[in-house]
Amino acid sequence: MPDPNKSLLERLADFLTPKPISTSERRQELIDTLREAQIDGLIDADALSMIEGVFQVGQLCARDILIPRAQIDWIDISLPLSEIIQNVITAAHSRFPVFEGTRDNVIGILLAKDLLRHSSEKDFQIRDWLRPAVFIPESKRLSVLLRDFKDNRNHLAIVVDEYSGVAGVITIEDVLEQIVGDIEDEHDIDEEADNLIALDNGDIRVKGITELAQFNERLGTQFDIEDIETVAGLVIQHLGRVPKMGELIEIDGIEFEVQRADPRQIHILLARQLPKQSA
Repeated sequence: MPDPNKSLLERLADFLTPKPISTSERRQELIDTLREAQIDGLIDADALSMIEGVFQVGQLCARDILIPRAQIDWIDISLPLSEIIQNVITAAHSRFPVFEGTRDNVIGILLAKDLLRHSSEKDFQIRDWLRPAVFIPESKRLSVLLRDFKDNRNHLAIVVDEYSGVAGVITIEDVLEQIVGDIEDEHDIDEEADNLIALDNGDIRVKGITELAQFNERLGTQFDIEDIETVAGLVIQHLGRVPKMGELIEIDGIEFEVQRADPRQIHILLARQLPKQSA
């Protein structure tokens, strides 16, 4: 713990002088000191949150925050051009991994702006507009990946597992969100009407900030917990921690699947009603 007899500046200066203690201990001391600085009004809560996010990025690797392959909006190069254009418009992303044959055979990255800008040209071929795909291992540290994104002016990487299969993708936005929190753009769901979206398979896509009252009304549930207002809060309170992506949580006949989350909060879940068990 920080020495209470030293000033804040003295304690910060101590971190510039090597000491025979572990890196994790020094990191925790620094975080404790910065939290005290926030309490004293020397830095604001947002600044403290971002600093803590920087430390988290240094400890996390690609597998911790990747978008799983099952959730990727792929482009199959064998599809008709008209169908590919419609898929790109519907998904509303800026970049798409393109595969040929199988999804483990990624042949490049298609930028939506290239497709929509040039697809009407005579003799247009998607292959001619593919950008090289960047492949990284699941174990790659986010701090290193962020530097690579910056140095190479690349915004998306394909994450491969130990068998060279595609495990998922990760974007520069995914990494930055670990530092600054959720970055919403014009394609993110942000209106109350979009908090709950019915999928073709019967699941409900739920935004973490959805109010429990809205969720109850839609699914006929009766979740009512003191001081808990959102679906994300319900799941976290039930588990006693923030769950990881892909984790399944059952609460009173509803199965929640965490579709998107970071170490600090849940962004998106899938909710499905489980069959009632007979007595």
